[in-house]
Amino acid sequence: MDLRITNCNNFFKLKGILNKDNVDVFRSEFQEAFEKFDSLTISIEGLESVDRFGVNALADLHTQSLKVNKQFSIVGLGCKELYDHFKSCEAA
Repeated sequence: MDLRITNCNNFFKLKGILNKDNVDVFRSEFQEAFEKFDSLTISIEGLESVDRFGVNALADLHTQSLKVNKQFSIVGLGCKELYDHFKSCEAA
């Protein structure tokens, strides 16, 4: 399954697979969202899997939100790879 991104105002839902093949679409979608909204919430409940490129893209969004002082939240019981990444950053 490909990646589907749906939104209602500043709440975005991801469904499918976030990988190397669609990470550019993901990045451009959220670059526009960062310009439009002061806060963003992404639900990863519908993600089936995320490869390292997808994890890095989500981590980059987090870093960008800190740089431009915007609120950014990731919610939902999504993929283990993403939780492991943020957990390892927290420990460091």
